Amino acid sequence: MFLLLFATFRAILSEISPNITADQSVLLALKSHITHDPHKLLAINWSTSTSICNWIGVTCGSKHHRVTALDLSSFDLTGTIPSELGNLSFLVRLDINHNSFHGTLPFELTNLHRLEYLDFGGNNFDGEIPSWFGYFAQLQDLLVYDNKFTGVIPSTIGNLSKLEKLSLFNNNLKGQVPITIENLLNG
Repeated sequence: MFLLLFATFRAILSEISPNITADQSVLLALKSHITHDPHKLLAINWSTSTSICNWIGVTCGSKHHRVTALDLSSFDLTGTIPSELGNLSFLVRLDINHNSFHGTLPFELTNLHRLEYLDFGGNNFDGEIPSWFGYFAQLQDLLVYDNKFTGVIPSTIGNLSKLEKLSLFNNNLKGQVPITIENLLNG
């Protein structure tokens, strides 16, 4: 009986452990891209000696024990977004608003198929607003206001049939709102 329980427990751990380890690696990659953490929130709290599900700003799902939400809003962080962030395959909510993240957004974020909420507002991201934002089929809120994005609003955002909130103000955008987005707003 003991051997059967031990074998079952080991099988469960082998299923969960690699996934948690993968998510931990992603978050540690993000931490390594933070160049300024004035309140030492990540420096102190994001430690390998603690489960990532207990890290500040991290929420894990109860079923799969994977990272489902990352909320680092208003932490006064400075840094860039690593491509590894796209490996948080269970992520539903990503909120890093009101920090000083900069640079362009990595294409690998397109792997976040479950995203429903994305808030990159109040940072210093530059380049064009990625056209691949339009492929987040579950996205309900897209907030990229108050950055340094340039160019036009991608028409692919009109593909977001579940979109309820879109905020693009205080960027360096030009041109008109694409008809595909107007149809979303009027539909």
